[in-house]
Formats: sequence, C-alpha cells, structure tokens
Amino acid sequence: MKNLQIFLEYKVKSDRTDEYETFMADLLPALAEYGAEETDWYEAADQPGLYVEMFRLPTMSHYHAMKKLRCTEREHPLFSKLEDYVEGGLRKVHCWAFVQKDVQG
Repeated sequence: MKNLQIFLEYKVKSDRTDEYETFMADLLPALAEYGAEETDWYEAADQPGLYVEMFRLPTMSHYHAMKKLRCTEREHPLFSKLEDYVEGGLRKVHCWAFVQKDVQG
C-alpha cells in the first residue's frame, strides 16, 4: 500500500487561537515520532478558526494508533492538550485517511 494521506480537521476556540498556534510549535514536530512525514498545517481562508493538519503515515496501523492518540486519548502528555483549544474537545477532532488514486487514461 502507498503511504496514507491523513487529514485532521477541527475548530479552535476564538479566545484561544494565539495559545493554540504557539502550542502547535511543539505538537507538529512530535508527529514524526509516530511515523508522520510531510506535515502541513493550514487555517481555512474563509472560516477563521478552522484548522487542518495533513501528513503522511506508512500504514493503516499507524493511522489507527494516531487517530486514537489525537482524537480520544486524554492521557497523552502532549496531544491531550488539544482538548483545551478545540471547540467541543477532542471528540470534535475529525480524522481521515486517504489512499492516493492514479488516473487511468
């Protein structure tokens, strides 16, 4: 299987944006410890406070572990801090894995 493209999407509380953006300086590099590569981070141009993280993971096992850590694991010393910044907490962090398709001509 090709590497998986992972998307995480969530809405940050408007009164916590500055703290959240500072926090991401620690979070994003830590993703590499779990196999993430080619990490990108975006804020929606037309929806302030809506953020997307994109990165590649090598396997579905990596994806399932990452999804648990990022979306439900409240014990992780770093990732669980996202709970404080996201509207609705970690349960409102949406995570998907995509496999790149080739166009057949």
